[in-house]
Amino acid sequence: MTLHPPINALSLAIACALITSASAASSYDVRAYGAKGDGQANDAAAINGAIEAASAAGGGTVDFPAGTYLSGSIHLKSNVALFLGQGATIEASDDNKAYDVPEANSWGDTLHYQDFGHSHFHDGLIWGEDLTNISITGPGRIYGKGLSRDRERDNPNQKIGNKAIALKNCRNVTLRDFTIEHGGWFGILATGVDNMTIDALRIDTNRDGMDVDCCHNVRISNCSVNSPWDDGICLKSSFGLGQFRSTENVTISNCLVSGYDEGTLLDGTRRHDAAKNHAPTGRIKFGTESNGGFKAITITNCVFECSRGLALETVDGARLEDVTVSNIAMRTIFDAPIFLRIGARMRGPENTPVGVLRHVIISNIVAEDVRGHQGILVAGLESHPVEDVLLDNIRMEFQGGGTAEDARREPPEMMHDYPEPGSFGPTPSWALFVRHAANLVVHQVVFSRGAEDQRSPVFLEDVTGAAFEHVAARPDIAGATFVLRDVTEFSTQSCPGVPDATKPRIVASERL
Repeated sequence: MTLHPPINALSLAIACALITSASAASSYDVRAYGAKGDGQANDAAAINGAIEAASAAGGGTVDFPAGTYLSGSIHLKSNVALFLGQGATIEASDDNKAYDVPEANSWGDTLHYQDFGHSHFHDGLIWGEDLTNISITGPGRIYGKGLSRDRERDNPNQKIGNKAIALKNCRNVTLRDFTIEHGGWFGILATGVDNMTIDALRIDTNRDGMDVDCCHNVRISNCSVNSPWDDGICLKSSFGLGQFRSTENVTISNCLVSGYDEGTLLDGTRRHDAAKNHAPTGRIKFGTESNGGFKAITITNCVFECSRGLALETVDGARLEDVTVSNIAMRTIFDAPIFLRIGARMRGPENTPVGVLRHVIISNIVAEDVRGHQGILVAGLESHPVEDVLLDNIRMEFQGGGTAEDARREPPEMMHDYPEPGSFGPTPSWALFVRHAANLVVHQVVFSRGAEDQRSPVFLEDVTGAAFEHVAARPDIAGATFVLRDVTEFSTQSCPGVPDATKPRIVASERL
């Protein structure tokens, strides 16, 4: 039997002191560097001093204890974490002089390949560029009180902050547990960021909740994003880095997106004042900036409330492909609940070819109270069809109320315009409108509507290869579930009220 010597009390005390010392050395309290936390004094210098000290030591955690830390630009550093404690708030100053000057970016400023917001990062409240191993965590809050939701384009020297968090060309990033309230133009703008985790955030803001742009290997999970005036979770692939770079290998899971009045997600009331915000946004979207492409992206187990629907858009030359969307619940949806769009806005380098949208699976979707006069909207271009789309196991309830005039409408092509489904106006069908597509499969789908609707449920135009299996969509007009125009290789099987049929070629127009 081995006998261990008794632990000496002095040895134990020394060991504890060493552990405490090591812990203290890696933790940097902003108050120790002069931060007041009173919501009155500008604490930016103290906060940046603590970050610099942690960086000089090779890394560490900058702690924000309870308090309100008024600040302008905060400069992140590699190997440094910010921890927002319970009751801690970083509040954006409304003093323009508190923020760094927006850096030069000819791709946005001169060539206008993307909006100003996507061209600059140094005008953020918290920003970092060319960094590795950074994080912002903790239960505290970032309050963008003084941030702008836009920028006056006739004043190029304006210096106001307009992003809560801006990251460019960073790796190994974690954002977890905190709240962003009133985040400015972007709550989070991440461009060229790889290996990023965004988890358990609460964002209630006045424009985009989060934009993930030209990023690889991203995990977004367990987030609640309320953004009545713009998109909730938005994937983009702009030319903001001066090169074509895709957004790829992304998962979005277990998230809520909504368009309730700003602030009412955080206070729990979830109000919607239709007089002020009749058609809120608050959705998950790919695009509109879409130069570099999107691939290998999965969205699952998400809820859309009081918002627009899912939008997948490529209008600036991007290849959007290999996307799966599953297990989505939608309630009170404005405009198209699903929008797939190829356009030719082509805001980017000359001679860039029109993009591709293909290999998309959308399954296990339920939607109720879909408002407006649009159903699912799939819109390619005449020589660039949307390809290889599967819509499977979907239940959608539409408001209805379409008129005979709506049924006769020819929605505009708008190939060079901004891709917003509402711009197409009422579609001539109430459940599904498809134009310029190939290899479409619709399986195990039930479409229903509330009020009587004079349009047919499904309208296909310039479609090659369309199979409808077990699709229930009772029309108000007898015998007109489908309107087909210039359709080849069309088939139906086990669709109530419609005979099983195979149509090799429909040149003009036919109703089934």
